[in-house]
Amino acid sequence: MYTERYLRDLYSFNEKRLGVQLGRLCASANLPPSEIAKVLNVSRMTVYNWFRGGAVRSKNVDRIEVFMRLVEDSIQDKKLPVQTYKEAKLFIKDYMLGKL
Repeated sequence: MYTERYLRDLYSFNEKRLGVQLGRLCASANLPPSEIAKVLNVSRMTVYNWFRGGAVRSKNVDRIEVFMRLVEDSIQDKKLPVQTYKEAKLFIKDYMLGKL
């Protein structure tokens, strides 16, 4: 879901930015930006901007932090990373939507 070039770019951005941290985590879990946008109730372009280090509005910070904790827990529980877009979509629908 993430190209090698995109991943290289992602890891060149400022790691202190919340959106960059989100991008790296989602890349490691193989969760696509379009599905992340649905969960966080923002546009896909907003997610891409965050991944590149763009500013995150304060109203989104708590939701992103909860989402990141859920993803981290799912990685530890071996529920992530997913292998396909379909699996990612099902994971988001079944596991994430009810918890945010």
